[in-house]
Amino acid sequence: MPIDDYSAAAQKIAEFLKMLISQGGLRLKYRITAGAGAADPSGLESREIYVELAGPDAGLLTQRGGELLRALEHIAAKILRLESEEHEKISFDAENFKALRAREMKLTADTAAERVRRSGQPYSFAPMNSRERRMLHLAFRDYDDLETASSGEGMNRYVVVYPKGHARHEEPRERRSSRFGGRRR
Repeated sequence: MPIDDYSAAAQKIAEFLKMLISQGGLRLKYRITAGAGAADPSGLESREIYVELAGPDAGLLTQRGGELLRALEHIAAKILRLESEEHEKISFDAENFKALRAREMKLTADTAAERVRRSGQPYSFAPMNSRERRMLHLAFRDYDDLETASSGEGMNRYVVVYPKGHARHEEPRERRSSRFGGRRR
């Protein structure tokens, strides 16, 4: 179900946040932007509703890689009765976490692209959530000589970058073991 009435959708999210902040005793404020003003300037998210959270407790939302932000997005999508493929239309952010992560993903994509071009071999990223995988796929859309695919299942799903035309059935020789790099396997 698409978001037809941005004002009503924003009101439902505001009611949820008021209840959460009050019942949870959180020191947070929020600003909801819906419609064209919610568009992601980096183009890596296809959001239609953007919720910015700020305050002394905002840091709680960004811990563990932004798990609570993703949980809030999921709950808001359920409140609005969005289909799972439409969940990316809602984005929550705190302390500019998402913008910084998008910039990091773009730099990581650029580094991986150079590595694949230089070696001619596929490169696998560490497992990540579906939104971040989508951001990586979008970050590679401007590379005509490379293509991406998701591989793995569930929490172990990850993105692989291939030289265009490379046989995809080959498993890359190395894969990052953590979200931000880490040891090679």
